[in-house]
Amino acid sequence: MIKLLLAALLCSPAWVWAQTVTWKTDREHSTVKFSVNHLVISKVDGVFRNFEGDMTTTGQDFSDAAITFTVDVFSINTGDAPRDNHLKSNDFFNAEKYPSMTFKSSSLTRVTNGKYLLAGHLTIRDVTRPIKLKVAYSGTTKDAAGKQRAVFKANTYLNRFDYNLKWDKLTEAGGMVVDKMVNIELKLEFVQQ
Repeated sequence: MIKLLLAALLCSPAWVWAQTVTWKTDREHSTVKFSVNHLVISKVDGVFRNFEGDMTTTGQDFSDAAITFTVDVFSINTGDAPRDNHLKSNDFFNAEKYPSMTFKSSSLTRVTNGKYLLAGHLTIRDVTRPIKLKVAYSGTTKDAAGKQRAVFKANTYLNRFDYNLKWDKLTEAGGMVVDKMVNIELKLEFVQQ
């Protein structure tokens, strides 16, 4: 009887999910985007092409997930090479000295079904600050190779001045050439390892 009970526990789905599972971002199916107001009435969009993300979890609902994420600052692309070079300069990211941005989660809290609040610390240049992102979980499925994939969308706003990205010019009317508030949007597809 005890052997049957033990065998049932060992074979149950809960036991499988109690083990630590590692997930890695699939860069080919993920995007790291940003947008910022330009000249008050316009907007500039950009992406970072190179990044890596890892997630470990033991629960089916990802509420215990631990996430680390690194972005290669040199991979910034706004569709304009001179602007990209300016963004890599000391006026903004100073990519030569600080080639990576990093994020490390502190909690992922389930708000409602499929909605989470992700808290952690973001480091840009020489500044590390707490940050929160709204996260939507799109679901999990198996791909053609039989690997589990999970998709999340996340967004937040951050004040670039908080991270020493303080280049600032004013238009003739007194508005900012580049707004201090930046919208961050991520679509991340994770593959179970």
